[in-house]
Amino acid sequence: MELDDLIVYHAGDFKPYPEAKLGLLTHAFNYGTGCFEGIRAFWSDDAAELYVFEPTAHYRRLAASAKVLLMDLPFAADQLAELTAELCRRNGFRTDVYIRPVLYKSEETFGVRLDDLEHDLSIVAFPNNKYLDSNEGVKACVSTWRRLDDNAEPARAKITGSYVNSALAKSEARLNGFDEAIMLTDDGHVSESSAANLFVARDGTVSTPAVAHNLLEGITRRLVAQIIARELGVPVVERTIDRTELYSADEVIMCGTGVGIAWLRSLDHRIIGTGAAGPLAATVARVYDDVTRGRDSRFGCELRAVHGTPALALT
Repeated sequence: MELDDLIVYHAGDFKPYPEAKLGLLTHAFNYGTGCFEGIRAFWSDDAAELYVFEPTAHYRRLAASAKVLLMDLPFAADQLAELTAELCRRNGFRTDVYIRPVLYKSEETFGVRLDDLEHDLSIVAFPNNKYLDSNEGVKACVSTWRRLDDNAEPARAKITGSYVNSALAKSEARLNGFDEAIMLTDDGHVSESSAANLFVARDGTVSTPAVAHNLLEGITRRLVAQIIARELGVPVVERTIDRTELYSADEVIMCGTGVGIAWLRSLDHRIIGTGAAGPLAATVARVYDDVTRGRDSRFGCELRAVHGTPALALT
């Protein structure tokens, strides 16, 4: 499907993608004053249905990001979840889909500030089933770029301008022959990859960096911790993790809406574990796929059906 064929939600209505336009002086374009979410919808062949994964939780997180930037959403989170299902329905998607809501300072003006500016919401959805080619494992490096600090530009808010930090790290990695970057906090502890949370299996335990280490409080991260505890019988410990712990880990996995579940093959040219997908990666990936496609309901995740519900009438 070409971009011009998409139906999007913009400025309070559904419209063709080419009709959703922004002016060159739009504040968010000039100053990065917007926040966003990444949401996925997963196609189930068994049910012949498209399921939007945890849309209400994502919109609640968007509302929290918006508060940091002195904005608010135009509807409640559950209403936006249904609006998103309607967007997918109008596009007739019958494949995996990526959904990008953006709440942004829409006023065409200049001047660095957050107060006294109009804002608006746009949502774009498009077919997509893979963010990172990770079948053979991810070759990563520790980035020279440090993760932004909460007191400078909070990572727990998905602020559009903040992702220059991630882009710098990601491109540094790619230009040096790696697939992905692992970012450290300013004091040198492991935070996350350029756009995914991390879990580290080592000596029979599984750890993940604590949220105070300037990382996004991931919705997929929360599910992965539940999967590990239930399927492997191993509680996940949130703690400070040093860089060299990753070198000696049995497994390191990445998770997030975009990447799904991926595993590190190597870090800084050092093979992680055996260099192959281990039991942690295999188990989490299998259960995650079952959960997101509606085959496993044990974890209580919201899966909003797209085609099996009536159309939404906007008022």
